[in-house]
Amino acid sequence: MADTMQFDLVSPERSLASLQVSAVQIPGADGDMTAMPDHAPVITTLRPGVLRVEAPGDTTDYVVTGGFAEITGAAVSVLAEKVVPVSEMTRAHVDEMVENARAAYDAIKEEHNGQHSLVDDAAKLLADMEALGTHINF
Repeated sequence: MADTMQFDLVSPERSLASLQVSAVQIPGADGDMTAMPDHAPVITTLRPGVLRVEAPGDTTDYVVTGGFAEITGAAVSVLAEKVVPVSEMTRAHVDEMVENARAAYDAIKEEHNGQHSLVDDAAKLLADMEALGTHINF
């Protein structure tokens, strides 16, 4: 078994990381998961949350708002809709994310007259964004 695997993190704006890591904790849409070397291949969607990257001697946390993660066993590739290193997060970032989620919720609620599934999905997104701010102490 290998001790590390390749990790790549990109967003539409930039490439944020490309390094050897020992583990990646992923906020998957169906629940959190940790990818380690030789993990079974899987593709998952991301929910808003903290992506934790554990490299030998260093751990880095990133806030992601959604996207996809592909795990091949030898590598993890994350394509995030929006990603900000926790070390760079500001109150303004959190406020913007919550406001965007609130706007999406309000638009769906108005457009679909409270239709259960779509409104609930938007409400979940809004709750995730608000919880994310609390989780990273904002």
